[in-house]
Amino acid sequence: MIAIVDYGAGNLRSIQRAIEAAGAETNITGNPGEVAAADRVVLPGVGNAAAAMSRLRESGLAGAVSDAAKAGKPVLGVCLGMQLLFGDQEEGPTTGLGLLPGAVRSLPAGHKVPQMGWNLADFRAGTPMSSINQAWFYFVHSYIVHPEDESDIAADTDYGVRFPSIVARDAVWGFQFHPEKSGDDGLALVKTWVDWKP
Repeated sequence: MIAIVDYGAGNLRSIQRAIEAAGAETNITGNPGEVAAADRVVLPGVGNAAAAMSRLRESGLAGAVSDAAKAGKPVLGVCLGMQLLFGDQEEGPTTGLGLLPGAVRSLPAGHKVPQMGWNLADFRAGTPMSSINQAWFYFVHSYIVHPEDESDIAADTDYGVRFPSIVARDAVWGFQFHPEKSGDDGLALVKTWVDWKP
């Protein structure tokens, strides 16, 4: 069972359909106990990092997601959910879950924000997704992650500045884009995560 965390900040039904198309059972839930009991966890999200972290902490979901990651269960952050996997967040400012070392900063001045539309992700060798070379995904974001460890970057994207579009460390993965809105490439990537064994 894959828990999709419902904290009022995500397009939950579309990511649910993408995961179920990959052959997995899902449960959209705002119950920390159900998140803790799940085999895998998806943290979606759109909107403001500070507001999202406030809701996650007040509901007990922040602890449940963190505990799942610490137990070695696969955890996937999508869009804002990927950014919240890191610590220091410029938006707010606030502090994210800290599951991956690094910070989140706004796209540099001179770049149109948000980045909205299709862009190419270049995959790196030596990651769980290294069988993929390049793929197009749909982005909507104004902030980018800055991992402390370069090896946590599984794919990057050029938007006048290169930024990590996929991160992966052990069982914690993040997609900066919306795979559920990214056609066949997005669905294939979701299936890669669903089928991946820690």
